[in-house]
Amino acid sequence: MFYDVFAKLCEERGIKPSKAAEECGINKSNVSNWKNNGYVPRSDALNKIADYFGVSVDYLLGNEQKEKSLVNNDEELTAYLEELKTRPEMKMLFNLAKGATKEDVEKAVKIVEAFLKKD
Repeated sequence: MFYDVFAKLCEERGIKPSKAAEECGINKSNVSNWKNNGYVPRSDALNKIADYFGVSVDYLLGNEQKEKSLVNNDEELTAYLEELKTRPEMKMLFNLAKGATKEDVEKAVKIVEAFLKKD
């Protein structure tokens, strides 16, 4: 089970399993044991592999269907996303800004700031 998940993650990244192991600091000879004998890496190696691929150890072991979400680790970003989902006017602003350059966004911010200060 572990090797199947590991091989799939490697394939998605376009990297050979032995190269991924090596980049994780794991002896690449271990890969054949994982594949041919169904061995599961020790916990320290599992943690390195999980970090490398941005997934949880549970995901590697087949106990979890979803990959780790980076959004859950950033409370501010999560709050912004929640506002985008619940406030139509915020969604409208976001949609308008999608193709904007940094300069366009800075100009728009100045306009909104000036508008909000005007009473």
